[in-house]
Parts: sequence; structure tokens; C-alpha cells
Amino acid sequence: MPRVNRLPRNSINDRPGRWKLLARRYRRFLRPLGWGVFGLAFVALFAVLIHSNNSGGTLTTLRDRLGGATAVFGLRVQTVAIEGRANTPEPLLRAAVGVAKGAPILGFSVAAARARIETLAWVEHATVERRLPSTIVVSLQERRPFAIWQNHGKFALIDRDGQIVVDQNVAQFGQLPLVVGPGAPAAAAPLLDALTERPALQSHVVAAVRIGERRWNLHMDSGIDVLLPEGAEIAALDRLVTLQQEHALLDRPLAVVDMRLPDRLVLRPLPDPQKSDPATGGHPPSATPRRPT
Repeated sequence: MPRVNRLPRNSINDRPGRWKLLARRYRRFLRPLGWGVFGLAFVALFAVLIHSNNSGGTLTTLRDRLGGATAVFGLRVQTVAIEGRANTPEPLLRAAVGVAKGAPILGFSVAAARARIETLAWVEHATVERRLPSTIVVSLQERRPFAIWQNHGKFALIDRDGQIVVDQNVAQFGQLPLVVGPGAPAAAAPLLDALTERPALQSHVVAAVRIGERRWNLHMDSGIDVLLPEGAEIAALDRLVTLQQEHALLDRPLAVVDMRLPDRLVLRPLPDPQKSDPATGGHPPSATPRRPT
């Protein structure tokens, strides 16, 4: 058999073409890039599905299916961490979160959970986060109790804006100021702030009673009713502080201190006990301030 002379392997004729060389050179860069683009597309698809505010239809179905598919890789809820809870009942809160241990974490709707949580009476604002691979974090901003509102013999806890927080188990907040009557919650904050700034006077106030949804009466611990002028409460309070310091006005046997007129002070003595109604002490039954029990 005739011998075939082969060229050395480093022969110029054995050298690959220009495009093949370029492909070899950049192959190691192109391969990770391709996986990165695929991964980004995959993550983007999840982001659209999971963070969408649409709680029904095709997106929810796809989110549930993808959540179920990824659960096999360990992406399941193991912990629901709650931050900022003080008064919100924990069983109600966890029911509003609406996720069980072991549920697919990527199938959990953050927006729907937040909407449910913010319907709870104590919750002013909530944030819900998904922390992969297995944790849901709920952060609460609760309403702050500001005062107790008495109206027609019933009690409710209100916040600074006058919104009702709860109307059950109010007695445990008995240290809060008491406001009475229709329209009292919406108007209470300026008056209560002014009383807080005058602690010597505040210590004598049992309740602030809203009259005709226009002005306030202060019911004092001595039984005196102080009638404040409409729209000039601050000046009247300062005047009352001075009268108490100089004349111990609130310690006298009076029924009414009428401050509605800017140029005069009207004092009404206690009524004759034989003529007053012993059952009400001179107050109409519906208007008598009292603490919840």
C-alpha cells in the first residue's frame, strides 16, 4: 500500500477558519450570557405574575400553577413573621394573611393579603413581603387609641382623627380622655391637646361634652360644668387656669361656670338638694358622663 505523506497537525492547511476561531473564542462568554438572559426572563415572568394586582382570571391561575411547580424545589412557606402588632388580635391577623405552612410561597398573593389585613379595625396600614425561600413578613402600623367616646350610653375607642377603632372591651383603655355626645370624635383633638398642655386643669376634667356639635362643656371632678365659648376655647382655658390659681374657682360649691361671654363670668351655685333630682344629680340621664366598666 503506497505511503501517504501527512502534513503536520500544526500545518497551515489544518487551521480553522476565521469564524470558527471567533466562535471558539467567545463560546465561553456566550454560554453564561445565554443562561443569564433566560434566567432574567424567567424572573421577570414571575414578577409580573406574582406582583400583579389582578386577583382573578388567567394571571392567578398561572401564579398558582407556577407556585405549585416551584414548591418542589423547597419554595414553601415555613414562617410568617409579624412586626408592629400590639392590639390587633393575632388569630384574626393570621386568618387575614391567609397562608398555611407548607403552601407554595410563589403562589401567595402579597397584594390580596395586604388588602385583607387592612380591613381589620386596629390596622391603619400594612406591608406584606415575601422573603425567599420560605418566609412571609407582615409589618403593621396600628391605629393609636386617643380617646373614649360615649354616645347614647355606648362606648367606643377612637383615634386622633375621630375614627372608631373598636367598640368592645373599651374599659381596658379607661385612662384615656372621655368625650361625650354626637360630633365629639371629629372635634376632640384640638381641645384634648389644649388640656394636655395645661396639666393643672386637665387633672380636674372628667369628660368633655360636645353641645349641639358646636361647642364644649367640661365636666369637672367636683361636679361643676364649665361652659366654654364656641371657637374661643383656648382663651377660655387660659382664663380658667388663672381663676383656679388665684381664686380656687373649681373648688367652690358651684354647679355651672359659664364662660361663653367674653366680657363676663356667670356662676351658678349648686341647686337646693331638696329640689334637684337625686337620680341624675341635675344632669339629664343621657348626658351624664361616666367611665366604661
